[in-house]
Amino acid sequence: MTDTEAQRRAVIADRIREARKMAGLSQGHVAKLMNLHRPSISEIEAGNRKVSADELTKLAEFLDVSVAWLVGDAPETVETDDPRIQLAARELKKLKPEDLDRLMRLLASMREGDQKAGGRGGKK
Repeated sequence: MTDTEAQRRAVIADRIREARKMAGLSQGHVAKLMNLHRPSISEIEAGNRKVSADELTKLAEFLDVSVAWLVGDAPETVETDDPRIQLAARELKKLKPEDLDRLMRLLASMREGDQKAGGRGGKK
């Protein structure tokens, strides 16, 4: 494997792991959604296993991100000039740490409930 291939695989692995965590999902849950064994997700996130185009598409759908973002072809962050992001950030800054933790758990449970219902609103 060339250095470029290794770097690209590392980017994909990092972004899959980040998106999974932000979605509030365990490796086991993602594996179940993907019809894979949990160690396969672990190997993907470690950069030790290639991800097929079909798997990337499914991961993007389940994790509510774009394939372009997963493979590193899209910016790592959202546009900070989006007024909704600015408003959300101002409001989040006002929360106590324990309230922010509760909010993150609530968001994760909402996403999980959406996945169980088969819906994927707001695809990017």
